[in-house]
Amino acid sequence: MSDKVIIFDTTLRDGEQSPGASMTKDEKVRIARQLERLKVDVIEAGFAASSEGDFQAISAVAAAVKDSIVCSLARANDKDITRAADALKAANAKRIHAFLATSPLHMAVKLRMSPEEVLEQAKRSIRFARNLAEDIEFSAEDGYRSEMDFLCRVVEAVINEGATTINIPDTVGYATPELYGEFMKTLRTRVPNSDKAVWSVHCHNDLGMAVANSLAGVKIGGARQIECTINGLGERAGNTALEEIVMALRTRKDYFDMVCGIDATQIVPASKLVSQITGFVVQPNKAVVGANAFAHTSGIHQDGILKNRDTYEIMRAEDVGWSANKIVLGKLSGRNAFKQRLQELGIAIEAEADLNEAFVRFKTLADQKSEIFDEDIIAIMSDSAAAEEGEFYKFISLSQHSETGERPKSKVTFRVGDKETSSEAEGNGPVDASLNAIEEIVKSGAEQLLYSVNAITSGTQSQGEVTVRLAKGGRIVNGVGTDPDIIAASAKAYLSALNKLHDPSQAKLNAQMTP
Repeated sequence: MSDKVIIFDTTLRDGEQSPGASMTKDEKVRIARQLERLKVDVIEAGFAASSEGDFQAISAVAAAVKDSIVCSLARANDKDITRAADALKAANAKRIHAFLATSPLHMAVKLRMSPEEVLEQAKRSIRFARNLAEDIEFSAEDGYRSEMDFLCRVVEAVINEGATTINIPDTVGYATPELYGEFMKTLRTRVPNSDKAVWSVHCHNDLGMAVANSLAGVKIGGARQIECTINGLGERAGNTALEEIVMALRTRKDYFDMVCGIDATQIVPASKLVSQITGFVVQPNKAVVGANAFAHTSGIHQDGILKNRDTYEIMRAEDVGWSANKIVLGKLSGRNAFKQRLQELGIAIEAEADLNEAFVRFKTLADQKSEIFDEDIIAIMSDSAAAEEGEFYKFISLSQHSETGERPKSKVTFRVGDKETSSEAEGNGPVDASLNAIEEIVKSGAEQLLYSVNAITSGTQSQGEVTVRLAKGGRIVNGVGTDPDIIAASAKAYLSALNKLHDPSQAKLNAQMTP
């Protein structure tokens, strides 16, 4: 029998630590539901004590998720642990994840505690957490740079206090695969009660080895949980990429002899959803989920693929959720065909009104382009979900004039609350003019951190997906807009971001740095 590897997804917590990747409560719930469809074992929904917004988001995820374990991070103190337990009350299965730094550098500089004080704090925190939950994970922050003798003492003590999972992070991405694997193996060998807990790896990608280090921690070190994020999202160079871990275990089962319970066909939908919500576009040559991951340009490669796919492909695109299917519905097509395609894409419709609204969007798009791809359907449903969050500002129409040698002008009509308004402005280009026109009315004073355009599908008929990132008063928000007209998509994205700034509950402070 192959060993089971637990997949612990921390996109909603550690992934959110990427500058500008902070998510609203509703966005976290949308991603959590997709992670559940992906059959992730553990979903780390956030850091309950970091902000009221994160507390509410974790509570919402705990109530929405039925099959996966929902987890909250907490510092190793009673206040944080209590806050985490309160946020997880609605969860069918919950985990409290307490962390404390154990490396000499972190203890001396950050904690300003002696090793003995850290040891006692770790023991007290796990003892306290066990009164609030049965599933307790302990993370030794900066564990890989900790002294082996001391780390063994801490791990043995917290297992005795009731920790059920032990995580040894490579917090700064310093490890190399063989050394990290041997480090984990030595720890498990030297800790007397190591068999009483599941061992976990959590690797950062600063040297580009997060996936390799995690797999070495499993293969050499004996860990049976891998902590990762969709698209490798995370602060600095990111975290271990879930999609790469899962497909490595599946494709090289002959070597790893391990399995995980992930439904790989949901990988690409999860990747696209996270990319759209965070505004972090996936690079084309990204393994598994990049647009070119299964593309073959070389004539020799193309010839081989036509004769036998195994010549140049070690995975099938459809196994991870890529699809060449087209839905050829037009103005006369019915709702049932549209609904059937949504089901095939794994998109759940919970209310009839949501289906009706999405179908109207579909018909509008069908008037504008001849072929509707799966990616278009996903974008339509993402727009529908975003609209459910409530819109104080709502795009209505746009007209613009741009001519060589003249300064572009744009007129934007949009709703502010219950009132329709229009504004005109000039700019360096039609997009700049359109956003200036909106700002003439709104006067948000927000700083624009990012403007990004991505084609949802190929060809000049493709919908454009625009991401706008704004910052104001310590908050950073993303707005996304889609439309076959890039200018209109830009205005929609800007208004989407303004909606989040307008509603304090739809934005949060930057996540705190954690392991």
